[in-house]
Amino acid sequence: MKFAPKLLSALLMAQCAVTFAKGNADTIFYGGPIVTVNAKNEEVQALAVQNGKIVAVGTKDAVTKEWQADNTKVIDLKGQTLMPGFVEPHVHIIVTSVFEGLGLNLSNFTLPYDTKESLIQKMKVALKDVPAGGWLFGFGVDPSRTTPFMAELNADDLDKVSKDVPVFIVNQSGHIGYVNHKALELAGVTDQTPNPKGGGVYVKDAKGKLTGKLIEPPSYLAFMAKMPAPTEAQLMGAIQGTMKKIASTGVTTVSEMSVGGNFGVDKEVAIYKSIFAKNASPVRIRGYLFSESIPSGKTSIKPNEGDDQLRFIGIKYISDGSTQGLTAALTKPYTYPKNSQWSGELDFKDAEIYASAKSFFDQGWQISTHANGDKAIDQTLATYSKLLADNPKQDRRLRIEHFTINNESQVKKAVKLGVIPSFTIGHVDYWGAAFNNHLVGPDRAKRIDPAGDFKRAGGKFTLHSDTPVSPVGPLNYISEEVTRLWQLPPQKALGPDQAVSVDDAIRAVTIDAAYQLFADNIVGSLEVGKQADLVLLEKNPRQTAPADIRNIKVKGTWVSGKQVNLN
Repeated sequence: MKFAPKLLSALLMAQCAVTFAKGNADTIFYGGPIVTVNAKNEEVQALAVQNGKIVAVGTKDAVTKEWQADNTKVIDLKGQTLMPGFVEPHVHIIVTSVFEGLGLNLSNFTLPYDTKESLIQKMKVALKDVPAGGWLFGFGVDPSRTTPFMAELNADDLDKVSKDVPVFIVNQSGHIGYVNHKALELAGVTDQTPNPKGGGVYVKDAKGKLTGKLIEPPSYLAFMAKMPAPTEAQLMGAIQGTMKKIASTGVTTVSEMSVGGNFGVDKEVAIYKSIFAKNASPVRIRGYLFSESIPSGKTSIKPNEGDDQLRFIGIKYISDGSTQGLTAALTKPYTYPKNSQWSGELDFKDAEIYASAKSFFDQGWQISTHANGDKAIDQTLATYSKLLADNPKQDRRLRIEHFTINNESQVKKAVKLGVIPSFTIGHVDYWGAAFNNHLVGPDRAKRIDPAGDFKRAGGKFTLHSDTPVSPVGPLNYISEEVTRLWQLPPQKALGPDQAVSVDDAIRAVTIDAAYQLFADNIVGSLEVGKQADLVLLEKNPRQTAPADIRNIKVKGTWVSGKQVNLN
């Protein structure tokens, strides 16, 4: 059936009128400050939701008079604060689920630090739960947060756990692993085995003997191939648990940064599609395919494939390693150990990463590159300059993940190119003392996560956890970005000139993070027409002492106007 243009226009207007019929809101919130994070940074008294979208923000009298009906659910905030649901722009859901949900979780973000002996004892306790033919698989050891400092595991240490059961432990950074001799035997990795491509290293001692230390994820593959795979039920249960844990922090949109990095792109895409087909995800997801999982440069997944709930938007590269793990690529050597000449290495040659990134860029994918060290940042910015040369005005929102060790000229170049960094603010919190006192020295440490410089240069930045590298908690990110206090006593502010205001930090976990994910048209602020993704907080972070913002309790979250059930 065909309609005349005027009739079609009238029909569409009628549909809109029904969809957002005044006087018939599904839910109205009032009774506490509502922080909109709009362009004027306004706080309002009331907010109305209909069919999952925000239809009104303003005074209580105006909103209730215009939108409240007999069947409207009215939620009295009772002095608590309503904000946009937080946007977490860099997580690894499946990796976190495997490491923390299915493996032995050795992460320790509290004080005191573990010792090598306490870690070995924890592994021995867990050994009794390993089934016959199984592996002891764990995650979360961190030499930079171990007593004594940089006490690192090796194959001999893990042989103390077991000589018969293969042991594979991943460092907290995710970029380093440790195995015992049984694991080396089963994986077929010997002193003569060449290093895998993509930056992987089987570390050897001065005599050419394997130490049991692995560098970069490509070096894990030989071991993972021999480990029993989790059942579908085990994996899906762990993923659901991770998603609910993330949602409990007030996050309503997350960015999965390594789709395909564990089980291949097709399987992991299918996992996510299955979860959303069952309406089983408590958060929206924006996905980035892991570049090393699609070396051909081609995939059946198309750029921007999906909908407002689940969408695949980018390709993720890893150009160097971990700064606290001494594998990030720096322009000058680390300051640990004393008189070190080691400055890390790039995972790709310049021409190699450019050629790969260009193939995906030309297809329409957003490009995201992990670059911790300033040498890696230089390479990434050079690559991005070439990618943008033919289309300098295109809105591509290229990303750099971490941007940890940097200089002022790199900030200026990034802003000029429209590049948006996402900072692992936990580098300041959990590792600030180690960076300052041992690993890179005060001059470089004070510039870690240079939010202040990006703000002054007119650029955007976002804050993230990189879970499982550090815990998800946007309120903690806000608190840390404003105070920049490191955790280890005596506490000090690491580069206080890189701190920003509370409002700037809030934007980094709401509207600016949404912008980075090409989702600012639907989430990130409380404005008419946007999805009703909300978080209810015990207190208003704008009226709370910055050091105490991290302690504010999350009282509830809503996605598309529906409260998330975390049970």
